[in-house]
Amino acid sequence: MEGDFWTTNDKTMSKNSNSLIAFVIGAGVGAALGILFAPEAGNNTRDKLSFKLSKYKKELEGLIEDLVEGKETHINEAKTEGKRVISEAKNKAENLLSDVNKLIDQINQDNT
Repeated sequence: MEGDFWTTNDKTMSKNSNSLIAFVIGAGVGAALGILFAPEAGNNTRDKLSFKLSKYKKELEGLIEDLVEGKETHINEAKTEGKRVISEAKNKAENLLSDVNKLIDQINQDNT
């Protein structure tokens, strides 16, 4: 059941990331085309286009940084949870082994 949680979360995160990136790219292309077809002088159009593209570039860099940080957070959480589960399983196995050894000792004592 825990595996389903992480799988669903990764799929959801991936879909959201792809949608967000597609939206940003679409907005950038739309803005660029709008500026190119605007009835202004070439210098003004190029300046506006350069300004908008640098603005979208900064936004996209910020989004990518947020996605990378979010991914690292999920990876760290998964590692921590994995270590906890392994430690818990190890403790249970050691307790079980101890109980088995006690039973063997008790059986050996009863047979002597």
